[in-house]
Amino acid sequence: MQYIRIGNVKVSRFIVGGNPFSGFSHQSVEMDEQMRHYYSCQRIKDTFAEAESLGVNTFLGRSDFHIVRLLAEYRDEGGKIQWFAQTAPEAGPPAESVKRAKAGGAVACHIHGGVTDYLFANNRLDEVRETIDMIHDCGMLAAVAGHRPEVFARAEEILDVDYYLCSYYRPSARENRPEHVPGTEERFDDNHRQAMVRTIAQLSKPVFHYKIMACGRNDPVEAFAFAAEHMRPNDAVCVGVYTKDNPKMLEDDVCLLEQSLAAAGQ
Repeated sequence: MQYIRIGNVKVSRFIVGGNPFSGFSHQSVEMDEQMRHYYSCQRIKDTFAEAESLGVNTFLGRSDFHIVRLLAEYRDEGGKIQWFAQTAPEAGPPAESVKRAKAGGAVACHIHGGVTDYLFANNRLDEVRETIDMIHDCGMLAAVAGHRPEVFARAEEILDVDYYLCSYYRPSARENRPEHVPGTEERFDDNHRQAMVRTIAQLSKPVFHYKIMACGRNDPVEAFAFAAEHMRPNDAVCVGVYTKDNPKMLEDDVCLLEQSLAAAGQ
C-alpha cells in the first residue's frame, strides 16, 4: 500500500468510504434500505479489520451518532483505523459535527459536499471559514468537499484548508437544499468527471478523489485506471464497498488501485 502525508498525518492512498455503511447508495431507496440492513455493526467492523490487513489505515465517514459509537466499539476491540470525519447536516449544525469528530478521535474533519455546493451556489461559501477555524482549533486537519469544480476554484481564493475532497460527478443539484434526498433521480455525466480532473490538476492542496465509481455504475477497471491517471503524487481515492455483492470487493479494489498506479508510473 502506498501512503501520502497531509500535515503530520500518514494516509493510505486507498481510503474506505462510509456511504454504504450509512445506507447512502445513490442508486435507489430500496438499495439504501438493503445496505442499512446488511451493514450490521459487526460487518462494518469486519470491513475495517480487513482494510487494515490490506494496509488501508484511513476511513472516511459521517460525524453522526452511529459512526461515533461504531468506531468507539471497534477501537475498544483493538482496531486502529484512523477517522477522517465528515459533517452530518441531518445531525445538527456543523459545529456539533466538529465536536463529535473531536470527541470521537478523528484526525481530520471536512465540510459535507452538499453543504459546500449549496453555500457556493448562494454566494455564501465564506461562511464555512468559522467551521474551518473551529476544526483547526480542535487540532484536526480541515477540508471542504464538493461536487462542482467552481467550488474549489473559489476555495483556493478564500479558504485555509489542508486538503480537498473532489467528487468526479455532480449527481443532483444542491442549489435549494444541501442534503441528499433519497429517491431523487441522479445523473452521472462523464463531462463532469472530465471537468473535475482538469480542476484537480490546478489545486494547491492534496485531493481525495471520490465517487470515482459513479456509485457502482462504472466498470471498476476503467474507474481505477482513470483515477490513477489523474492522481497527483499526494492524492488518494475514497471508495465505498458493498461486500454483499462481492465478498472480495475491498481486496479487489485495493489491488486495482495498486495496479493502476503502477501502470500510471506511480
